[in-house]
Amino acid sequence: MAAIGICGEWMFLSCGTKLIAAHVKQDRKPFVFDCSTAKKKENDPKADDDNSLAGTTGSDIILAFTISPSGKVAALTDDSKRLVLFERQHCWQCVSTRWLARRGTSLAFTRGEDEVLVADKSGDVYSFSVLQPEKEGELKMGHLSMVLALTMSLDGKYIITADRDEKIRVSHLCSPYNIQSFCLGHKEFVSSLLVPSGDRHWLLSGSGDGTMKLWEYKTGRRLQSYDLKDLDETHVSKLENERVTVCHITGSPDGRHVAVQCDGVSTIRFFALKRENDEKKLVPHSRLSLPRCPLDMTFDPEGRLWVLMDSVETLLQIYTLEQSTWKCETASPELKRATAAFEPHWETIDVAAKATSRFEHLHKPTFDNVAVYMEKKQQRLEEQQKQKRRKMEPKGNGKKARKVV
Repeated sequence: MAAIGICGEWMFLSCGTKLIAAHVKQDRKPFVFDCSTAKKKENDPKADDDNSLAGTTGSDIILAFTISPSGKVAALTDDSKRLVLFERQHCWQCVSTRWLARRGTSLAFTRGEDEVLVADKSGDVYSFSVLQPEKEGELKMGHLSMVLALTMSLDGKYIITADRDEKIRVSHLCSPYNIQSFCLGHKEFVSSLLVPSGDRHWLLSGSGDGTMKLWEYKTGRRLQSYDLKDLDETHVSKLENERVTVCHITGSPDGRHVAVQCDGVSTIRFFALKRENDEKKLVPHSRLSLPRCPLDMTFDPEGRLWVLMDSVETLLQIYTLEQSTWKCETASPELKRATAAFEPHWETIDVAAKATSRFEHLHKPTFDNVAVYMEKKQQRLEEQQKQKRRKMEPKGNGKKARKVV
C-alpha cells in the first residue's frame, strides 16, 4: 500500500516500510523513517500475539499513517504492531515507539492534537497521549467487527468510525460509550470517511458496494447517495460482474470540491458543493481520466490535487481546476522537489503498488444457489404431478386377465 499526504509545506509518502517527508517549498534533505530498522519489542510471554504462528513477527509494512491538522505531529502504525509518533521542530524526528495489542487499521488525531486515536483489526479504538509520548494507550470504544476508517468531527466532539459490517458509528469523544447516532445504508464494508470542510454537519462515506453516501451524521439521516458505476461511464476496466470499491474520498481545503477514487479504476470522480433553493447539495462535477490507475491522491493547501501514480516516469502529478476542468500542471517547483525526494525510493513504491489490494478479502462471500433451488423445485413439482396422475388413473376390477394360448 502506498499513500500520500500534505500538510503545510511538507508532503508525506508512505510506501512499504518507509515514511518519507519532503519539504516542497525549500530544497532540503527529506526525512526518511524505515520501520524495518526501528525499535524492536522485547519478548513478552504475556503479549497477545495475533500472528498465524506463535513467536513470529510482522513484516514492518506501514498499515496507516496520519498528520495532525497543524502539521506539527504525525503518526504511523505498522504490521509489527508499532505506533510511532513524530514531531516537527526545525526538522522531523521520531518521538516515541509504543506497541498495540493488535494491528492497527486507521489513525486520527484529535482536534486539540493531544491524543492520537488508533483503530485495530479487532474493532477496538485506543487513545494514545501525544503530550506523554511514553504513556500506554487507553481503550476508548469497540466495534463487533474490524474498524476500517476513523475520523473526527470538525468541532472535535465526535469520533466517527466505520467497520466491515457496513456500520458507521458516531460517538462522543469524552464518553465514547454514549452513541450519538448510526449511519446505516451501505451494503458492503465502509472503506473511507470524510467530514468535508464545506459543511461541519456533513459526513461522506465510501464503500465496497461502489457507492458514496452523504449523511447528516448527528442524526444518522442519509441525504444523498451516488453509485460510482452509474456516473457517466466511469471507464471501469473491469468485467461487468466485478465489484467497484470506493477506496478514498478527499476534499479541497475550501470545501467546494470532493475527489473520489475507486480501487483499480483509472478515473477520479469530482463532486462540487452547491447551493440550490437555499439548500446545499453535493452534485457531480467532472471526471479525470488518467493513463494508469492512481495509487493515492490528496489536496494541498492551495486546492490543487496531487496524484501518486504507478509509474517512475510520472511518479507524481498535480492537477489544477481551470474553467471547470482539471488540468495537469508540469512546471511546478513543488512537484519537482517532491519527485526528486521520492524517486530514489521507487523500488519500494513499486513493490507496494503491486501488493494485493487490502480490500480483496473484505467483500462478503456470495452464493448463487437460486439455480439449484429452481432445479430442485421443478423436480419436486414433476414428482407431485406424477403422483397426482397415478391417483386419477381408473382402478381395475381386481381380476387378473387370462392368458390366451
